[in-house]
Amino acid sequence: MARKRLPASYYIDGIKKGDRLVLSQAITLAESTRPSDRELASTIIEELMPLTGKAFRIGITGVPGVGKSTFIDAFGSFLTGQGNSVAVLAIDPSSQRSQGSILGDKTRMDQLAHDPKAYIRPSPTGGSLGGVAQKTRESLLLCEAAGYEVIIVETVGVGQSEVTVHGMVDFFLLLMLPNAGDELQGIKKGIMEMADGLVINKSDGEYEAAARRAMVHYSQALRLFPIGGSGLRPKVISCSALKGKNLNAVWENLQNYRDRTQENGYWQERRQSQAVEWLEETLTHQLKELFFKNPTVKEKLGTFRQMAASGMHSPIHLGEQLVKEWHPDSSENSAKIAKDS
Repeated sequence: MARKRLPASYYIDGIKKGDRLVLSQAITLAESTRPSDRELASTIIEELMPLTGKAFRIGITGVPGVGKSTFIDAFGSFLTGQGNSVAVLAIDPSSQRSQGSILGDKTRMDQLAHDPKAYIRPSPTGGSLGGVAQKTRESLLLCEAAGYEVIIVETVGVGQSEVTVHGMVDFFLLLMLPNAGDELQGIKKGIMEMADGLVINKSDGEYEAAARRAMVHYSQALRLFPIGGSGLRPKVISCSALKGKNLNAVWENLQNYRDRTQENGYWQERRQSQAVEWLEETLTHQLKELFFKNPTVKEKLGTFRQMAASGMHSPIHLGEQLVKEWHPDSSENSAKIAKDS
């Protein structure tokens, strides 16, 4: 029996009023895999698009144990104390076996969870590429339409997730620990290059001296990288989320970045390129779904998998053959495109 849904106007009107319950219901629709829910969510987001794009989108990542949730709890509370409304999209890793997730971010952000100017939405990754929930972008837009001024996206902190989150935010913040020695060697160069700013967390008590050394090490490391499209070299700041120390400096750096990139045009350019990237990812996802739902593909995929496993056939050749079975004109179109180019 199909689940009864309310009309799109219910969600649109509720989100415009900033109703958090309706916002949560709309995000649930966006995260759903049911075609009817997806269609309804798409209608809602399309109608709300004029209300989006005004928030400051911040991605936060960091090595295990750096205290991402503690930092977001303290930083988000600092922002609401400054009069900002804050939404946190906390990506929770799903089990590859059961697809279940802990969704414990609300319990780790106790202060923010009880803040009337904050909204926390834990979302399971569902095993999606890079550990980032496929519908995080839709959730982000819905939060913007509901009037939230700062949107924080917390990554799982593993693998490709950083790249994916970087592609949906205005500022990508990398949290680091005070001990800069071996850790510095273990940082992926790509993550350092993506960062718009670094924060040395847990810079208090016995770790203060180590944090000062870390700032020097990271600043030197960042000078080895060419300055990116923003025209700004990432700044390194130390803070203690637990003690609430220096959070104002982190926010000042973020605001300075926003002001300067809006002045030089990079802010708008980044938003535009992200929108195009989102379109291309959506097309890829939808084409993949169409392919695997096709009756011919369903019927023959098992046989093709067995042939690939046998080691007697090239997986590339098998893939090409199966695509031809799905779309007989594919090879002809590919040849035409190659000729025209």
